[in-house]
Amino acid sequence: MIIKEWNAIKKGQLAPVYLLYGEEEYLLHETKQLLIQHVVSEEEMDFNFSLHDLADEDTLEAAIEDAESFPFMGEKRLVFVEGAMFFTAEKKKDSKQSTEVLEAYLASPAPYTVLVIHVPAEKLDERKKITKLTKKTASVIEAKKLTVNDIKGWIKSKVADHRLQIEDEAVEKLTVLAGTNLFMLAGEIEKLALYADGADMIRHEDVVLLTPKSVENNVFDLIEFTLNGRTGQAIELYHDLIRQKEEPLKLLALLSGQFRLIYQVKNMSGKGFSQQQIASRLKVHPFRVKLAGQHAAKLSEDHLKTIMLSLAECDLALKSSSGRKDMILEMFLTKLPALSR
Repeated sequence: MIIKEWNAIKKGQLAPVYLLYGEEEYLLHETKQLLIQHVVSEEEMDFNFSLHDLADEDTLEAAIEDAESFPFMGEKRLVFVEGAMFFTAEKKKDSKQSTEVLEAYLASPAPYTVLVIHVPAEKLDERKKITKLTKKTASVIEAKKLTVNDIKGWIKSKVADHRLQIEDEAVEKLTVLAGTNLFMLAGEIEKLALYADGADMIRHEDVVLLTPKSVENNVFDLIEFTLNGRTGQAIELYHDLIRQKEEPLKLLALLSGQFRLIYQVKNMSGKGFSQQQIASRLKVHPFRVKLAGQHAAKLSEDHLKTIMLSLAECDLALKSSSGRKDMILEMFLTKLPALSR
């Protein structure tokens, strides 16, 4: 994780250049917000903060010119460069920009400026001269997708920012109910912290009371109920989702995606792949692989093929029917227990 870099920023231990990349948008967002908070004051934002988007007609030359300008009515300037795709192997518009001006700047960065370069990509092209040079000079922050354990640690850290603690059972429940999207989890933690005003601990019952389930988790419950013979509960939950204005076609897409993942996990597990390897190959979060594996253990490949064929038929019926579309998916849920035996 990038807690070490965050702590350094909070202490005012600032690097002259930051290179940000990775696929976890929340961590990138938080890093940028921390830098804004600790480099320039709110009163200085108009004078000492600038943003250059290379995907939107801005140039690297203009950004470096800004970085070399003295701060006005303050000690530091903060310059953001967005969309720096020339650090990757992708052929994008800005990849044609000359990096010589940045190379020259990196040789002697302005001591009064913090230059932040964001590469909106999962990986950097390590073969490129500019990548090698920047990694030697800059503080490189990679925002990787977090593992399940990392997310639990992140939740505890986020709660600690509110001078609170959280029960382990509450952490577990929060990830089950809210999923693993850090933006959503951060919002739920803010809500729980407000509710805990005057207390020192966020408890399991607080999470159950205040945290709504994501649609994806409700779909997981639909599958769980039907596979365990609790069709009545599945139908009741489905009716609740329809009352909440969830579209049958959207729910079907989520169901189809989940069963497709269950099939892939079962197939790959049978070939000896670990959960982490499966998550990496399928580019899904390990937590989703873990949940899919629990369902995969209850179903044979033949059952899964039959279910996916039935889902395809349901999709065709939903897209071609002019009648009550909610009934089509309800019929599928009713017969799902028989398809899984």
